[in-house]
Amino acid sequence: MDKLRITGGRPLNGEVIISGAKNAALPELCATLLTSDPVHLNNVPRLRDVATMRLLLDNMGVQTETHGERGGMSFQAPDTLSPEAPYELVKTMRASVLVLGPLLARFGRAKVSLPGGCAIGSRPVDQHIKGLQAMGAEIVVEHGYMVAQLPQGRSRLKGARIATDMVTVTGTENFLMAAALAEGETVLENAAQEPEIPDLAEMLIAMGAKIEGHGTSKIRIQGVERLHGCTHQVVADRIEAGTFLCAVAATGGDVVLRHGRAEHLDAVIDKLRDAGAQIEVGDGFIRVKASGRMKAQSFRTTEYPGFPTDMQAQFMALNCIATGSSKVTETIFENRFMHVNELVRLGAHIQTDGKVAVIEGIDKLQGATVMATDLRASASLVIAGLVAEGETIVDRIYHLDRGYDQMEAKLRGIGADIERIK
Repeated sequence: MDKLRITGGRPLNGEVIISGAKNAALPELCATLLTSDPVHLNNVPRLRDVATMRLLLDNMGVQTETHGERGGMSFQAPDTLSPEAPYELVKTMRASVLVLGPLLARFGRAKVSLPGGCAIGSRPVDQHIKGLQAMGAEIVVEHGYMVAQLPQGRSRLKGARIATDMVTVTGTENFLMAAALAEGETVLENAAQEPEIPDLAEMLIAMGAKIEGHGTSKIRIQGVERLHGCTHQVVADRIEAGTFLCAVAATGGDVVLRHGRAEHLDAVIDKLRDAGAQIEVGDGFIRVKASGRMKAQSFRTTEYPGFPTDMQAQFMALNCIATGSSKVTETIFENRFMHVNELVRLGAHIQTDGKVAVIEGIDKLQGATVMATDLRASASLVIAGLVAEGETIVDRIYHLDRGYDQMEAKLRGIGADIERIK
């Protein structure tokens, strides 16, 4: 199992190219199921989750191909493919539920294993099931699978008004894809507004879908009979960009993030500026400069455009070596403080009580061996290792590989003393 060896204490300087967003690429790979025409995606990140999703599509019968150095991939989903997602291929990735809507919309049936993923809290699929049932699907859960089909005599899903009990990103994405081929109008109330949602919608529009209101809490979709192929560029990964911003704020230095989209990171950038980091933004770049210890910042995670839960662990690592105390409240997932015990192993002063963590900033962390428990927790431990005295070993970095495209190589390129141990 691979590990990372980090020797802390080096400031970061130079440029980093931000990769395509994992949380946009995964639903967009699933959207290729909606047509038999070729679909071309550019800027697809090289991630374990993307490789798993591609393997799942291959297993169904989708013809997939990688081309070029810039994350180019092509997909063609024939009419003869098998609309089934087996447990063996989806057990490690919760985003596998995103094949349910497209398969049901185009083929009228689907059998999809209940998904797995990081152990950071329950992510019920009941909202997906309720929404698709409102569109006329018959769905049962049996033997660990969601088995869905259209009623006898129907060839298409039907438009519906769907108001989910909670804001759900993958639910919004599933309904968007399903509604694109449904009969009539679908209205999504309480829709997620994360930047990956309008990016998926723009891809579907390029395929011939009729969508309005994407990027707001109310989306209207007029279903069409068929979609066609397209070429689409995956939006830049705001969480990767935010992770590098926190890393530079923690270590000090001067780094330019190419392809960074500052408008997708307002809440994080505001907190970093309050902490003392200098951040300059422009067309296609974010520049961050930092020196000395930052000032601790309290925050509360919430749905976009609020502070993202996917940045909570990384900012907490920064707070660990900031001046003063801070309070972090996690409102999205109930088990998302598993990195706390590992940060404490590095010397951090953190107390947790339910959904609240209180951090007392200290001068220095001490290197140690720590274990990644989930994707973003692994990033927080890397940041902590970059500022800790001595050597830090981060174990179980397969979590990191699920969502970060060559993170250690990018960090090494801007001055970090970091290497992968096989």
